[in-house]
Amino acid sequence: MVQEYPNDTYASLRIPDFRYFVMNSFLITATLLIQEVVLGYELYKITHDPLALGLVGLAEAIPFIALSLFGGHLADRRDKKRILQWSLGVITLSSVILYAVFQPAIVSQLSQTTQLATIYGVLMLIGTAKGFYSPASSSLKPFLVPRELYPNSATWSSSFWQAGAIVGPGVAGFLYSGLGFDNTLLVVIGLLVVCFLLITLVSRKPVPISDAPVLGFRESLKEGFRFVFKTQIVLYAISLDLFSVLFGGVVAILPVFAEDILKVGAEGLGFLRAAPSVGAVLTLAVMTKYPPIDNAWRNMLLAVAGFGVATIVFAVSTNFYLSLVMLALTGAFDSVSVIIRQTIMQIFPPDHMRGRVAAVNGIFVSSSNEIGAFESGLAARLFGTVPSVLLGGIVTLVVVTYVYAKSKALLAVKLN
Repeated sequence: MVQEYPNDTYASLRIPDFRYFVMNSFLITATLLIQEVVLGYELYKITHDPLALGLVGLAEAIPFIALSLFGGHLADRRDKKRILQWSLGVITLSSVILYAVFQPAIVSQLSQTTQLATIYGVLMLIGTAKGFYSPASSSLKPFLVPRELYPNSATWSSSFWQAGAIVGPGVAGFLYSGLGFDNTLLVVIGLLVVCFLLITLVSRKPVPISDAPVLGFRESLKEGFRFVFKTQIVLYAISLDLFSVLFGGVVAILPVFAEDILKVGAEGLGFLRAAPSVGAVLTLAVMTKYPPIDNAWRNMLLAVAGFGVATIVFAVSTNFYLSLVMLALTGAFDSVSVIIRQTIMQIFPPDHMRGRVAAVNGIFVSSSNEIGAFESGLAARLFGTVPSVLLGGIVTLVVVTYVYAKSKALLAVKLN
């Protein structure tokens, strides 16, 4: 494949299975973010409590953390495509339930407490499905392209994911304003069905066979954790992303900024949510030609530090356009670290262990988004919205300084 398309920026996209895979990645990312944005805005209108927004993340994170290790174990031993199909089916069913919960005939029979409990329960069901979907998806990706195309495929998969993260929030505000909350959820359900069809088009891949003895569930998970903790570049890459998103992320409480600080309403919220991904996609467009793989670890550290600085400036900004620029910069810096981390996660784990390593990565990274959302909501209630974001940016800079001091040997590691 590499010989057939030498120095071809689009080499990975010429492989049909990879095309279907990244198209699904784009669409499911956009779809779930549409649902997340309109649901968060609706919840804030109902409760006027930032903690209610944080609980959205926590409701998804608890089952995700509890089940993703088993999901990774399963992904190493079962048909990954089938796991993705079942997971998407559960997510679609969850969206149908959310739609039903907001129907007037049902709402009139529920107290606000019961309605909120039902919503968070459905979000836990989505988190359960993601606990299986995420490791299966991450561990399937390396089997879709030749090893020589891992950096190229990592850039493109990040680009499609980030494009979905732009379109989802950007469209969400307009859908909410134009169609209303209920009809927007119907759009979400329809798009999830399309995601299911795209995954169906991906051909099944054989389950990797290892010469190592078959391990029980507990020993299997220990093997995955041992690999992560003994492979320094994997451990530190995951740790950087974990702490920067956990403390520096502001996405969950953007409804508070949109409604109370910047006063730009639902459409403004859509722009705020989309801004990080706009910055990311513009950066990724450059990265497809000039990937940040040379001096990868140095670039990783600089990117996370830049993320922290942009977060601090956003925290103190009261100007809508400056806030948009700072959010775009957080996305730009994050996209650089994502490409490097994804390349690391494709190169270093052995084939028979990819699901478990992806699950460990998912717990530290993917769940950090949801736990970070809870942390943001809780900190905003305890310390105030602006001080909580400011503190998060400062913590990110402290963490990257500490990791730099501990990982100087990794500056010499080559990923190409």
